[in-house]
Amino acid sequence: MTIRPLNDLIAALRRRTPVTGRTRVLAVDGPSGSGKTSLAARLANAADRTGTPIPVVHLDDIYPGWDGLADAPGLLVDGVLRPLRDRGPAAYHRWDWERGEWAERHDVPATDALIVEGVGSGALACAPFLTMLAWVDAPRDVRMARGIDRDGETYRPHWERWAVQEVAMFAADGTRERADLRIDGDPSEPHSRDREVVLID
Repeated sequence: MTIRPLNDLIAALRRRTPVTGRTRVLAVDGPSGSGKTSLAARLANAADRTGTPIPVVHLDDIYPGWDGLADAPGLLVDGVLRPLRDRGPAAYHRWDWERGEWAERHDVPATDALIVEGVGSGALACAPFLTMLAWVDAPRDVRMARGIDRDGETYRPHWERWAVQEVAMFAADGTRERADLRIDGDPSEPHSRDREVVLID
């Protein structure tokens, strides 16, 4: 395994030529509970420390419910990625999970870099707009335990239903195989005190 500091990943992203207007887009994809949100937050925090913030778009805010995974890549492309490429106003509406309806609008700035994280962020529909694709994974029992710890046992049927959609999307789109880097989200792996990431060779 190769250990690489977060700052190196940010620098690698910024060295690449943007394909979505002036914005370099890093997608952080992988199955639920693998550590995508944590990684995105760590990358954003590391960028903040250098004085060059990177906004993060969470697909959890875009999925239209527990059966809405297949719709998310198109919503991300239409609302955020294509407008950034065309240098127009980019935005998305947040899905209110409790009410089961769309809520407020969130504008997405045309910065030099953007992180989009969540299942489906690296889907084939998004691929033409991505500068870099990271795949984050962990054993299924670790991922499921994280989800149940966060949401509660009553959500287990939702998580299992969602997992079926994930498997279908990843198989159809070959997301893992297309990734520029693969990151081990298993907490049993020896992460350093510098909060480096473990890349799977």
